Amino acid sequence: MHQKVRISSGQFSILVMLNTIGTTILIVPAGLAAEAKQDAWIPAILGIGIGLIVITLHNAVGSLFPEMTFVEYCKKILGKWAGSLVSIGFIYFSFIGASTLVWVMGNFLVSQIMPETPTNVIYIFFVMVVVYGLRLGLEPIARCAEIFLPWVVIFFLLLVLLPLPEVDFKNLQPVFDTTPTPIIRGTLSFLSVATMPLIVFQMVVPNGKRSKRTNKAFYIGNLSGNFILITITLLTILVLGAELTARNNFPSFVLAKKVTITGFLERIEVIMALLWFLTIYFKTSSYCYACLKGLAQLFALKDYNILTFPFGMTLIAYSMIIYPNVTYAVEWDTKTWIPYSIMYGIFLPLFLYIVALIRKKKWTQK
Repeated sequence: MHQKVRISSGQFSILVMLNTIGTTILIVPAGLAAEAKQDAWIPAILGIGIGLIVITLHNAVGSLFPEMTFVEYCKKILGKWAGSLVSIGFIYFSFIGASTLVWVMGNFLVSQIMPETPTNVIYIFFVMVVVYGLRLGLEPIARCAEIFLPWVVIFFLLLVLLPLPEVDFKNLQPVFDTTPTPIIRGTLSFLSVATMPLIVFQMVVPNGKRSKRTNKAFYIGNLSGNFILITITLLTILVLGAELTARNNFPSFVLAKKVTITGFLERIEVIMALLWFLTIYFKTSSYCYACLKGLAQLFALKDYNILTFPFGMTLIAYSMIIYPNVTYAVEWDTKTWIPYSIMYGIFLPLFLYIVALIRKKKWTQK
């Protein structure tokens, strides 16, 4: 049996919220604007609604085995060998997610803030911080998230309130002018980064057992994160316009650059960067924790600390090669990541839930 992860439902909710925001706050507005133009806020709202259904599915399958992680109940449902194979796929999904986040971190810093810094140096330092946190355990990471939450809220409020004088509601016109196909694509894109990856939280069993409070915390965390995302998306469209938002890789960073109160407050894009650094750290840590915890349980290790250093080195190496360039990254995110995340975020838990219900009847009959 796994060791108890002693975090409260409130801390669990905060981790889910920060995970939902993650890289999404920086890159999603561009993808939504590219698909739905001035109606980019529509797929974001649809994504929130569908996201709640996805969270309900995750809660449902986890509640069938409240004391087990994803890897453990996979083996229980599918048997040792089939369950192990599915678990390996899930672990690789978590690893790929972590690798892409490390790459995005390096790409952002080099292209926007520190152009003369070698990308590999950024990868190394960022992964070192993530690995150090993981060696301490999920409990310190959760407490750290709790401490930083007020700062995330303050940075978010500043980012929303300061650009308000630049808002132009004409940028939303004409409303409902987009056809259904781009809206659907935009919704799937939103879900693939904001909600589907939350399947990694099936590796977290707060205090050794899931409860109604844990399930409720899952909803609250996801809704809170999605509220921030839709606010930032709407604001970027209102201030920058749909075309400029779609053309920029990091539109919310460009939004922050536009705000200047001469003689009092300048360069508030640093606020945007700090907000993003905090959320991407916790999202990367969640992916890595799911991967390491899964490997430890797959190989029946007492804990995952022995794996952290080789894992960190592998993560750095993989981050260097996962995307050859930005164009490839954009194409991979739209054509590969979306169906990949849907498979692990919806189809796999749905399959496990159905099989578990069928098998549970047999288990009760014995």
